[in-house]
Amino acid sequence: MAHASVASLTRTIESLLTSNSPMQSLTCDHREEISDLHAKISTLEVVVKNYEKNNVCGEMTDFKVEVKEVASAAEHTIQLRVTEVVLANDEKTHERLSDTLQLVAEDIDRIWKVSTKIQDKGKQVSAGSLVQDFSSSTNNILNVNNNMVGRDDQKERLLENLTGNYSGEPKVIPIVGMGGIGKTTLAKEVYNHESILHHFDVRAWATVSQQHNIKKILLSLLQSTIKMDDAIKTKGEAELADMLQKSLKRKRYLIVLDDIWSCEVWDGMRRCFPTEDSPGSRILLTTRNNEVARDAGIENLSMQMNFMNQDESWNLFKSAAFSNEVLSFEFETIGKKIAEKCHGLPLTIVVVAGLLKSKGAIEDWESVAKDVTSFITNDPDELCSHVLGLSYNHLTSDLITCLLHFGIFPEDSEIPAKNLMRSWMAEGFLKLGNDLEAEAEKCLQELVDRCLVLVCKKSLDGTKIRSCKVHDLIYDLCVIEIQRENIFIMNDTVLDYSYSECRYLSMQKMQPFKRVTGDEIDYCPYGLYRELLTPVHRQLRDHDNNDLLKRTHSIFSFHLKDSYFSGLQSELIHFKLLKVLELRDILIDNFPVQILSLIWLRYLSLQCHVNLDIPPEICKLWNLQTFIVQVPPVFIGRSVLITYPEEIWGLMQLRHLKVSKFYLPNPPNVSADKGSHMGFSNIQTISYLSLDCCTNEVILGIQNVKELGINGYEINFNSIRDSGLLNNLVHLQQLETLSFIGCFPLFPASASAFPATLKKLMLRFTLLSWSDLDIIAELPNLEVLKVMDYACRGEEWHPNVRRFARLKLLLIEYNDLKYWKATDDNFPVLERLVLNECRYLKEIPIEFAEIHTLQLIELTRCLPELGESATRIQKEQEDLGNNPVDVRISNPYDEFDDDEDDNDDYDDDDDDDEENSYVDVAKDNDNEDSDADAAERDDN
Repeated sequence: MAHASVASLTRTIESLLTSNSPMQSLTCDHREEISDLHAKISTLEVVVKNYEKNNVCGEMTDFKVEVKEVASAAEHTIQLRVTEVVLANDEKTHERLSDTLQLVAEDIDRIWKVSTKIQDKGKQVSAGSLVQDFSSSTNNILNVNNNMVGRDDQKERLLENLTGNYSGEPKVIPIVGMGGIGKTTLAKEVYNHESILHHFDVRAWATVSQQHNIKKILLSLLQSTIKMDDAIKTKGEAELADMLQKSLKRKRYLIVLDDIWSCEVWDGMRRCFPTEDSPGSRILLTTRNNEVARDAGIENLSMQMNFMNQDESWNLFKSAAFSNEVLSFEFETIGKKIAEKCHGLPLTIVVVAGLLKSKGAIEDWESVAKDVTSFITNDPDELCSHVLGLSYNHLTSDLITCLLHFGIFPEDSEIPAKNLMRSWMAEGFLKLGNDLEAEAEKCLQELVDRCLVLVCKKSLDGTKIRSCKVHDLIYDLCVIEIQRENIFIMNDTVLDYSYSECRYLSMQKMQPFKRVTGDEIDYCPYGLYRELLTPVHRQLRDHDNNDLLKRTHSIFSFHLKDSYFSGLQSELIHFKLLKVLELRDILIDNFPVQILSLIWLRYLSLQCHVNLDIPPEICKLWNLQTFIVQVPPVFIGRSVLITYPEEIWGLMQLRHLKVSKFYLPNPPNVSADKGSHMGFSNIQTISYLSLDCCTNEVILGIQNVKELGINGYEINFNSIRDSGLLNNLVHLQQLETLSFIGCFPLFPASASAFPATLKKLMLRFTLLSWSDLDIIAELPNLEVLKVMDYACRGEEWHPNVRRFARLKLLLIEYNDLKYWKATDDNFPVLERLVLNECRYLKEIPIEFAEIHTLQLIELTRCLPELGESATRIQKEQEDLGNNPVDVRISNPYDEFDDDEDDNDDYDDDDDDDEENSYVDVAKDNDNEDSDADAAERDDN
C-alpha cells in the first residue's frame, strides 16, 4: 500500500507543523525545509491515491513499491532525527535533522519525476474505470447480514425442530455448510424469533471459531445464564463449566455454538450441558465439518445448507444493492446476470451487491458482470475468494488500510468500534482535521455498507456501531494481503511461566513473522504481546533495519493474565517510534517514566489498581490523542483516583481522556491576562471527571467536548455546597452526551444549567428523586435518557405536564419503582422503551398505547405482570388501527428466583465497555438484529 505509507508520512510532517505543537520551538530553524517537504509529499499523496484508484498496470507495480519504500524509510528516519533533537537539542542533532530533510526532499523529487511519466500514461487509461471514490449514503444503510432474505422453508423447519415436543435428553441440531453459505445468519434469525423468545427459559450464544478458546466460550454462555461479576472471569475452565451446568439445570435452554471446526471442541463442551431435568432443551451448532455434525447431532434433525436458487439469489442481491427499490429493465437484466454468476453463495452475493450499491452507471454494472464472469469456477471456495478479492480491489486506498487492520486481532474477535477507530487515528490512516471521529465513522460505515464488515452491536437508539467483526473468509484475506503488500510485520511475543523470562519484551525475544494462532493461544498462560513492525527497507541502513525495537510502531496485549508491569517497563525507552501502546491487561502501581520518552505516542492505554499521580513530564507526549487508564474488573468498586498535573493541559492533540475517576487542576494562564487559560482544543471525550473539578476554568478548557462523564463518588459536598459547579456545564456548547455516576445532592435546579445541545443523558447511582426528572424533561433536544442502577429513589413516578419533547429512547433499570403514571403527552415521540430488572413495577401506563411513534417495548428480568401490561398496550394499538408495538420479553423475573439467576444484559452503551478490553469475549448472545441491543457498560 503505497498510499498508506505516504499518508502516514504526511501525518508525521503535519504534526511537526501544527501551530500548537511543542516541537515548533525545537524545529523552528527547519520550518522552511519542513514546509517545503510537506507541500511535495501532500501533492505526491494525491497522485498516488489516484494511481491506486485507477489501477494503472505494468510499470505502476514497481512504482508503488518504490514509493512505499521511500515514504516508509523517510518517516522512520525523520522521526529518529526529531527524537534526537528532543532528547539532546544540540548543534549536531540539528545538523543531522537538516541533512535528513534534504535527502528526503531529493528522494521525493526523484519519485515525482517518475510519477509524471506514469501520470501521462495513466491519462490514457479508460475514464470508465470501475475504481471510483464513491461515498455511500449514510442515510440509507442496509446491513443485509442482519436481515435474512430467502431460506424460508429451512427457517420454518428449523423453528419446528427447536420448539417441537421431543422427550428425553436435549436435542443437538447441526447446521452444516461451507463458509459464506449463511449458517450463522440462519441461526441468528431463529435465535431472535418471537416464538423462540417465548419458548425457552434461557438463550445463550457463543462463537467458537477455528482459533477457539474454551474459557471464552464458557464466559460468553454464562453472560446469559447468571449475573456476571468480576470474580467469575478469574475462574478456571472446570469451575466455569460447573457453573454453566448448574445455571442450566431444570430450565428449558437454547444454546448456540457458532462456527465449530472440530469434534474435539464439541466433545469438550458437551459435558457442560445438563441432560436431565431439562426437557425440551436444544443445542444448535453451525459447522463446516460434516464429521462434527455426525458426531454431535441427530441425523434427521441435521440441516444441510445448500446454495440459493436463482430466485433467492436475485432477491438477496436486489435487497442488498437496491433496498428493494423499483428497478429499470436494464439494471434488472444485468443484475440478474450478476446474481446468477455468484453461484448461489450468499456471502459472494452480498459482497458483490455491496460493491455495486453506490454505482449508478449501467456501464459500471456491465464491467462488474464481466469481472465476475471471469472468475467462473466449479470450486465455490475459490469463487468466493475471487469475488472477495474483486470487492477488495475496488476499495479506495484508505478503506483498504482500515479493512486490513482487522487482521491484527484474533480471528472472530468482536472488536469495540471506538477502540478500532481510535487506533486507525493513531496509526495515521486518517487525514488530520477537526473531526477525525466523523471520518473514522464514515470509513467504518463504508466497509459495513459494502458488506465487508459485520455489525455485532449497535447503540440502544440504533444510531452508532458499538462493536463489529469480519467474516473469517475476509479475515483470511486481510492476513494474506498484509503479508503480500508488506504493510507491516506482525510479531507475537509469548509470556511464559518463568518470572525471570516471561515478562520481558526485548530485541532478543522478538522474532519477526512469528505468530501464535489456533490452539497455541491456550498454551500462553500469561498471554502475549502482538507488535507491529515497519518492514525492512532498502532505503534504511542495516543498523536501522536490524534494530527491531526502533522499527516497532504498535504494541497490543492479548489474553494476558495476572501480569504486572515489570520487564516491559525497562524496555519501553528503546521503542522510540511507538505510536500505539495498549497495555490494558497489565497492572501498574506507578506511572512508568519510560513512557515519557515516547514522543510519537498517539494511543496509550494502561491499567492500575491504586491511586496514581501522573508526572508533570506527561507534556512531552505532544502527539497523544487517546489516554486511557482502566481499573481492572476485580478492583471495581474500590476508589481509584488518577491525579493529573497542570502540565496535562499541554497535550494539545488530546482527543479522548478515559479514566474511572480523575482529578484535573485548573489550566494555567496563557498570558498575563488572568482570564485567558490553556485548553484542550481538540477534546472529544472526557470521563470520569471528579465533580469537584467542574470549575469554570476547567469547563472552559474543555468547552469543545462532545461526551462528558462526571463522577460524584467520595466528594466532600459541604466544601462545594454553594459553589454551583454543575451550573458551569452550560458553557459546553458542543456537548451531546452527558453521564453522571455517584451521589449528586447538588443536582441543578433548572434545565438552564445544561447546554441546549445535549442529546443523551445517563444517570447511574445518582440517588435522585423521580421528581427531579421533571427538570430533565425540559431539555429541548434530549433524545436518549438512561436511568440506571438506582439513579432515582422512590416507589412512584408521576411526571408533571412538562413533556420530554424529543425523547426517543427511555431505559430504566435496577430501581424500586412500583407505580408509574404517565400519559402519551409526557412522551409524545417515544420510540423505544427498555425496562430491565424493574422487579416491583407491574404496569406500564396504558396511555402509552396512544404514542403513535412507539416501536419497541423490551423487558428483561421483569415481573410477568409487566409483560402482560406490555401485551395490553400492543393489543390496544392494534384496536386503534396503529402499527402494533414490538414487545420483547426475556427471562421474566419470578419473585422467588434466586439472585444467582440474575442477568446483566443491559449495559450502558454510550460509556462503552470497549475501554475494558480491546478485544473482549464476543457477546453473541445479544440480539445483533435489534436496534435496542445493549452494548457494553463502561466500568470505569
